[in-house]
Amino acid sequence: MNGSAIFFGTPDFACPCLQALIEQVEVRLVVTQPDRPAGRGMKRQPTPVKLLAERNGIEVVQPSKVRTPQFARLLRARQVDLGVVVAYGRILPLEVLQIPRLGCVNVHASLLPRYRGAAPVQRSVIAGENETGVCLMQMDEGMDTGPLLAVSRTSIGENETAGELSTRLSEQGAELLRERLAELLRGELEPRPQAHQQATAAPALRKEEGLVDWNRPARQVHNLVRGFAPRPGAFSWLSGRRVKLHRTRVADASGAYGEPGGVVDTGDRTIRVACAPGLLGIEELQMEGKRRMTAGKLLSGCRLSTGDRFAVTVQGR
Repeated sequence: MNGSAIFFGTPDFACPCLQALIEQVEVRLVVTQPDRPAGRGMKRQPTPVKLLAERNGIEVVQPSKVRTPQFARLLRARQVDLGVVVAYGRILPLEVLQIPRLGCVNVHASLLPRYRGAAPVQRSVIAGENETGVCLMQMDEGMDTGPLLAVSRTSIGENETAGELSTRLSEQGAELLRERLAELLRGELEPRPQAHQQATAAPALRKEEGLVDWNRPARQVHNLVRGFAPRPGAFSWLSGRRVKLHRTRVADASGAYGEPGGVVDTGDRTIRVACAPGLLGIEELQMEGKRRMTAGKLLSGCRLSTGDRFAVTVQGR
């Protein structure tokens, strides 16, 4: 297939799409976020997209600003057919979007116009959606508002976490790009305007949103835990200690089991907690200052019994 492209992307999610692009066209430049400090030593770490590009001998740039004449000139000098944007992490100005001959397209992890924004996968899980997908969208100046070029749908598992779903959608997005790239380069994909009146927002998650409210139905609490897994993590408090919840299941969606947050049962290596209504089974968790572990392992070394209670805040705060 003849064609050339510039790729904009940063995290692991973007790597399958970059690989798909490398397999089919000449990628003349990769644009990714600057290296950031990470880990215990806080050493600067390259982005996953940068590592993949360098392994394939592709030039990489990491601009601190994308609204400069210098950056625009750099892109124009590559003279490419297409720009592909996948989880880059910055809003590109119209001047940049119009530089490639065919403009820029975005691989977005939701069924637009639903879940426009930085956290479409997490927000769809938290909302309890049964279906999602990936869209190939012609980019414009707005936040995920451009016309749709292609869509691929998938169901969301009842116990699937946002992290697990994100991995699936990254591969699904890459496959959609493989399938439709030739048509896109030939100008054969007809743009379809989004139904803007049906739009919903998907802003980035705030850590404090992960605080569990046990006065909510078990299904809603379960969806919150799934949506915040693996990061930043849903959490509660137990005996004054912060507890991160990694994996849960709905033991019962509608029954009444006493005071919300109360431990109802610790049998079968699962901690079952009352909600309003319903019963939530905690299967994996992490006590403050400890490693992630199964509920069974925690119960083997920790006294936790019926009547103990998870709280919304530390007592006295």
